[in-house]
Amino acid sequence: MNIEIKEKLEKFYDENVWEHMTLGEFITNCAKTYKDKIAIVDGDMRLSYNDLDELSNQYANGLLKAGFKKGDKIVLQLPNCYEFIVISFAMFKTGIIPIMSLPAHRKNELKGIIEKSEAVAYISKDKYLGFSYVDMIRDIKSELNKQLEVYILGENQEYKRFSNLIENNNQYKHSDVDYKGIGLLLLSGGTTGIPKLIPRRHCDYIYVANKTGERCDLNQETVYLASLPIAHNFPLGCPGIVGTFAKGGKVVLCNVTSPDEILPLIEDEKVTITGFVPAIANICMDYLQYEDYDLSSLKIVQVGGSVLEPWLAEKIERIFDVKLQQIFGIAEGLILTTNKEDDDKTRWQTQGKPISEHDEILIVDEQGEEVGGEEYGELITRGAYTIYGYYNLPEVNEICITQDCYFKTGDKARKLKNGNYQIVGRIKEIINRAGEKITPLELEEILLTHENINSVQVVGVPDNLNGEAIAVFILNGDKKLTLEEVRKFLISNNVADFKLPDIVKYIDVWPLTALGKIDRNKLKENF
Repeated sequence: MNIEIKEKLEKFYDENVWEHMTLGEFITNCAKTYKDKIAIVDGDMRLSYNDLDELSNQYANGLLKAGFKKGDKIVLQLPNCYEFIVISFAMFKTGIIPIMSLPAHRKNELKGIIEKSEAVAYISKDKYLGFSYVDMIRDIKSELNKQLEVYILGENQEYKRFSNLIENNNQYKHSDVDYKGIGLLLLSGGTTGIPKLIPRRHCDYIYVANKTGERCDLNQETVYLASLPIAHNFPLGCPGIVGTFAKGGKVVLCNVTSPDEILPLIEDEKVTITGFVPAIANICMDYLQYEDYDLSSLKIVQVGGSVLEPWLAEKIERIFDVKLQQIFGIAEGLILTTNKEDDDKTRWQTQGKPISEHDEILIVDEQGEEVGGEEYGELITRGAYTIYGYYNLPEVNEICITQDCYFKTGDKARKLKNGNYQIVGRIKEIINRAGEKITPLELEEILLTHENINSVQVVGVPDNLNGEAIAVFILNGDKKLTLEEVRKFLISNNVADFKLPDIVKYIDVWPLTALGKIDRNKLKENF
């Protein structure tokens, strides 16, 4: 990475793009502007902007009294609850850095995160969805060669109580926290190994939340339902919680990502916007076949996290009676979205345009050279909120950052003549069968037009002869198709011979990642 280029970019962003404000100062400013307006709904708990600011002050004072200091890192593994938001802003105010761990992370991942980050403390709930975090952290601590403070929200006799971190003083004098310093560490969404730590700065996170909020037309009447785990970038800041706060809206927390919790909350709290991954959107629509809810308040459904097939995009708009907003985002930075004013084809078949005029995007080939118009290649990007590298991973950064400070996303994409982008999947998901490259989405879209296929995934599986074989996984339905029937159907749709599948396998339920995406790696493992 060319340091001169980086410094030139940083100088421009600092002078022309970023607000000179920390996330802690941000929430205090929101409280000054929106005062007693409701900021958070969590079950029967309702917190105003003033309540949120004062409560986060109390926890900020408590964190400092407990001996934590600016620059310390604390792993935060809480489900969707108001305490998550309050303690996060308390850390932002003090310069303590929260590491946003998903509730679904388990021992191997958590231990690796703690070791790589050099975290000094861990905060979690006692139990969630039947899993004991107390038991897990006990096992982790027994294997660590370091001191780790543990605070537990809920029943617990073994470790310090979360409530110990609160001080009665609701005034807090902001410490000397750098708005250009790391505000939080997000985790990469990989499905194997230890998640990478993604450093997001106070100023860049405020910027992306604001810009995404503008693209979604958020305002003081907005009611945002956080239906996905809020430790993830999508519901946290795209526009998510931070973007909603920036516009004075109300955040409703869904404690469990399940249709029997999501749909009643939309009805009861008059939710206007929420975000799903495709699998969760599908589950909610299936649920609506048997249960009736008044969802008329809902205006926008954002869908991101993985590739959305056009047929499902159209179905979401029809079933929910909303405008779909496709969103492609990486926790490392770049966000693309469609606009509600876009035509059907754009909303259903593209991931839209970047949210910032300062996002620079290139589509390049395997040698790093730009491809021609509307050709596919790898999407690489740099901008005012895209990182220059992962935390404490210099060997990875040498590979994923170019000399010109572009971040290599690993996503296969193309730019259309109208300026919109189409993302067709991860480059590593492209199947290499005997030297021929096959894009899974192409086959999936055709297969979904078959009357006996409602949900399908195409993946490459190891093959001694061809390197990879093409495997079609189909969700069980009324009728099973043979491999020959699937191949004949694809041939009738003019699919080339080298793209025809080698295997068809039926499955009862899709394996999901921590965020609810279909886990393609698990499909390969279970093959």
